Amino acid sequence: MPPTLRQTDLLILTMLTGGERHGYGIRQDIVEHTEGRVRLEAGNLYRSIGRLLDEGLIEESPRRPPAERDDERRRYYRLTASGKRTLGEELRQLRALVRVAERNRLVVPERGQ
Repeated sequence: MPPTLRQTDLLILTMLTGGERHGYGIRQDIVEHTEGRVRLEAGNLYRSIGRLLDEGLIEESPRRPPAERDDERRRYYRLTASGKRTLGEELRQLRALVRVAERNRLVVPERGQ
């Protein structure tokens, strides 16, 4: 069984499902996705990215945007196969928990479910 991800790790990995992103882009995606409820400080973001790199869940991408749209200081990240598997398993576990909460009437099921 893969390790349980921290909330920050879960957010970072989920934001990378849309494709390669640089750190600031990941941070902005998280702010947008959480409607401003989660605003990671740069230090916390990059510590989390470093841990995810060390764990092999993400990797630095060698691909770069065209020079006129690039900043050479930026590092772009993408999910690894292991990262996709780990994220998928974590999301399946979370979905199961939400279903329990819906059955126990703690959370109202979304329409169409």
